[in-house]
Amino acid sequence: MVKNWRKGLVLVLFTLCILGFKPRCSNAATDQGDASALGLMFGSLNSPPQLTGWTANNGDPCGQSWKGVTCSDQRVTEIKLSNLGLSGSMGYSLQSLTSLKELDLSNNNLAGDIPYNIPQNLQRLNLAFNQFTGNVPYSINQMHSLQHLNLAHNQLQNQLSDMFGPLSSLSTLDLSFNSLTGDLPESFKNLTSMNYMYLQNNQFTGTIDVLANLPLETLYVSNNRFTGWIPDQLKSINLQKDGNSWSLGVAPPPPPGTPPATRNNRHREPGGNRSPSDSGSSGGGSKSGIGGGGIAGIVISVLIVGAIVAFFLVKRRSRKPSSDIEKHDNQSFVPLPSNEVQEMKSIQPASSVDTKTFDTSPSINLRPPPVDRHKSFDEEDFSKKPIVVKKAVPAPDNVTSYSIADLQMATGSFSVENLLGEGSFGRVYRAQFDDGKVLAVKKIDSTALPSEMSDNFLEMVSNISELHHTNVTELVGYCSEHGQHLLVYHFHKNGSLHDFLHLSDEYSKPLIWNSRVKIALGTARALEYLHEGCSPSVVHKNIKSANILLDAELNPNLSDSGLATFIPNADQANFLLLFQLTILSVLNRDDVTMSGYGAPEVTMSGQYSLKSDVYSFGVVMLELLTGRNPFDSTRPRLEQSLVRWATPQLHDIDALSKMVDPALEGLYPVKSLSRFADVIALCVQPEPEFRPPMSEVVEALVRLVQRANMSKRTIGSDQGASQRTDTSVADETHDYMS
Repeated sequence: MVKNWRKGLVLVLFTLCILGFKPRCSNAATDQGDASALGLMFGSLNSPPQLTGWTANNGDPCGQSWKGVTCSDQRVTEIKLSNLGLSGSMGYSLQSLTSLKELDLSNNNLAGDIPYNIPQNLQRLNLAFNQFTGNVPYSINQMHSLQHLNLAHNQLQNQLSDMFGPLSSLSTLDLSFNSLTGDLPESFKNLTSMNYMYLQNNQFTGTIDVLANLPLETLYVSNNRFTGWIPDQLKSINLQKDGNSWSLGVAPPPPPGTPPATRNNRHREPGGNRSPSDSGSSGGGSKSGIGGGGIAGIVISVLIVGAIVAFFLVKRRSRKPSSDIEKHDNQSFVPLPSNEVQEMKSIQPASSVDTKTFDTSPSINLRPPPVDRHKSFDEEDFSKKPIVVKKAVPAPDNVTSYSIADLQMATGSFSVENLLGEGSFGRVYRAQFDDGKVLAVKKIDSTALPSEMSDNFLEMVSNISELHHTNVTELVGYCSEHGQHLLVYHFHKNGSLHDFLHLSDEYSKPLIWNSRVKIALGTARALEYLHEGCSPSVVHKNIKSANILLDAELNPNLSDSGLATFIPNADQANFLLLFQLTILSVLNRDDVTMSGYGAPEVTMSGQYSLKSDVYSFGVVMLELLTGRNPFDSTRPRLEQSLVRWATPQLHDIDALSKMVDPALEGLYPVKSLSRFADVIALCVQPEPEFRPPMSEVVEALVRLVQRANMSKRTIGSDQGASQRTDTSVADETHDYMS
C-alpha cells in the first residue's frame, strides 16, 4: 500500500514538473522567434542598462513590457529606442521579426554597417543620427510596404544601388548629411508616392531630372554636386537647391516622346544671368527676339542703375538726425533704414526640439511654405491665376498678445532713451512694465511687412514661438494692431557680444578666454539646433556679434532666429544691399563683403545656405580670438578685412599669438588657442562644400574644452572679470602656456 502511494506521488510530481515547464512555451506572451531575435539584439547593443526589462536569454518582451517594445497578438510590432545613448550594432537576427512595422533607433551611437536582413514588412525605418557606415543596403528593395525611410546624419558612402523600383509606397525619404556619391538611380522614377525627399549635404552628381514627375511637396538637394537644369515641375514646390553647379540660360528641349510637364507648363524664359530655380519666371508662349546674352546685359544694366539709385536714396534717408527717431516712431511707426543685412530663407521652423527623430508628419513639421512673393510674372500669366481667399490665421496661443498702448507705455512712447538698436526690419526698444518686468520690443518696419499682410505676421509669430533652445532668444509676445507689427523678446541686460568686444569702456572688463570659448560653443549649439534640430532646417542668414546677446552669466542667446521667414521683400532687399556693396568694392578696389560677415557665395548670388551661416559663425569666432571688427577701414589696407588678414596666419603658432586680442593680456592656453583657430579655418573656407556642418563644429569645440580642462585653468570669474586667483602670476603663466 505504501509502495503504491509512493509510486503515485512520484507520478504526480513527475507530471507536475512536466506541466510546470510547459506554460513557458505554450502560454508565453511573445512569439519565441521574436523573443530570441530581441535577445540577440540586446547582446549586440552591449546589454545597456537603460533598456529596462530586456534580457539576452529566456525573455518575454510582450509579457514583461520591455522598454520601447510594442506587441500585438504575441508578435512584436514596434521597436522605438530613440535617444537612449545606445552603442554597438543592430545585430544580424532581425529577419524573424516578420510582424515588425516600425523600427526607430535614431539619435544613438550605433556603428558598423546597416544589416542586410532588416525585417521586410517594415513601414517606418528610422536610423538617423548614428554612426552607420558602408552602403545603403540593397535589401531595402524587398520592403514593399515601406512608407518612411530616414538614414540621415550617418556616415554612409558610395553610390545608391538602383533598388527603389518596388518601393511605390515610400512617401518620405531622408538620406541627408551622409557621404553618398554618384548619380541618382533611375528607379527613383518609380517612387510614385514620394512627397518629402531630403538629399542635402551629400556628394551626389548628375542631374535631378529623374525626380521631375514625382508628386513631391518638399525637396532638399542643397550642398551636393548636381548639375544641369531644375525641372520646371519642381519649381513650385518647397525646394532647397543652393550649393550645386546648376546650369544657367535656356534649358535644352526634352527628348522626343517626353510627356509634358505635369506641374507647370510655363516655358522657361531666357536669361543667362538668372537663377535656374526661379519659380516665378514669366510664362508667355511667344518667342523672344532677344538672345540670352542680350537679356543678361539688360538685366545687369538695370540692376546697376537700380542699385546706384537705391544706394543714394538710402544715403539720403540715413542723414535724418537721431532726434527725429522718436517723432517718427510716434507718428508713422516707420523705422530708419539700416545698413545691416539680416535675412532668413522662407523655411518654416520646426514645432519642437525633438524633430531630429523621424516624425516628419506633413501636418506637423513639413507644412508647405507660404506663397513665394518673390515670383515675377507677366500680365497674361497673372490673369490666369485664380483668386484665392486666404484663410484667417488664428492668433498664437503660446505667447502673450500685447496692445500698442501697453508697449507705448512700457517704452516711453518708443523714446530714443529706450532705443537699444536697429536692424534691417526695425528697431529694438527696452520696455519696462508696471510689474517690474523688462523685455525687448522689436518694431517691424511697415515697409518690410505692410499692414495688409497681418496673416503672414501671425503665421511668422506662431512659427518663431516654436523655437525653443537654451541659446536662442525666446519670443514671449507680439502685437498686431492698427497695421503695426511688433515682437516681444526676453531682455538680456549684458547687451550684445559686439558691445563687449568693441564698445568697452573703463567700467567694463574684457572677456577672459574661457568666456569666449563658452560664447562660441553656445552660439554653435544654437546654430546646430536651427540647422539640424529643426525640420525643415532654418537658415539664420544674419550671424554676427551684434545678434549674439549675453545674459548675466555671459551665456549667448542668438537673436532674430526665424524673423525673416515671412518677410516678403527681404531677399530682394538683401541682394540689393549686397549688390551695392559689390559695386562699391569694385569702385573702391576693395573686397568689402557685407561688412565682413558674408560668405563669398552670398555676395556673388545673393543665395544663403546652411554653409553661409557656418562661414559667418567662423567670422564671429575670429572676432572672439582677435577682438577686431570683421571689417575696419581705419586699419592698414591689408588688415581691413579680418578674414583676408587672419586666414593665412591661423596655422602659424607664432603669428597666431600676435593676432590674439591684446585685452587677454596673454592669459590663454596655447593649445586651446591653436585648436580654436583650427575650427575657424574650417568655417571660413571659400568653398561652401568644404565647410563642416554645425554639429561637427560643436563636437570640435566640446573636445577643445575637454582637452584643455578649462575649468581648472580659469583666471578671473566667468563674467569676464580679470581678477586674479591666489596663485602666482608665474604659475598662471606656466599653466596657460603648457
